[in-house]
Amino acid sequence: MIVREYEKDEITVQKVPLMLMGGLVVITLALTASVQLGFFERSSIPAQARAEAGIQPVAARTLRFFDEPDGTVRAEDGATAEVLSRFSPGEGGFIRASVRSLVHQRRIRGEGPAVPFELTEWENGALTLRDPVTGKSVEVSSFGPDNRAVFANMLPQKDAR
Repeated sequence: MIVREYEKDEITVQKVPLMLMGGLVVITLALTASVQLGFFERSSIPAQARAEAGIQPVAARTLRFFDEPDGTVRAEDGATAEVLSRFSPGEGGFIRASVRSLVHQRRIRGEGPAVPFELTEWENGALTLRDPVTGKSVEVSSFGPDNRAVFANMLPQKDAR
């Protein structure tokens, strides 16, 4: 009868990577516990942080968005119906995604497009696209200067403020 002997190093786990992974788990749990216990501040809610800091709006406009039959998205002023911009298929991906997420929240609640969205520029340069129907908002400035600029172009011009 043939008996096979296993070599000692056939099934081994290196100790250093195992200890590093364990250390990573311990650090993660420690940081999570320190946030829960109040040693570190939780991330803030932008609207709440602005209110506490006394940051005021410097420009605002109501907006309506429409899907046209050819796939173009049309942005209009909510009060005057002035066309502010058009985004043909393949353009305006950030606007499409932002507005669709807000429209989705309206549909969940059974609301329609009767009330326009609100675009607000704040003293600190931040931009917020808010849905007054659902209370949901998108902090546009958080998505980089290029995406911020697309929405900033829809605000009233500085000489008209």
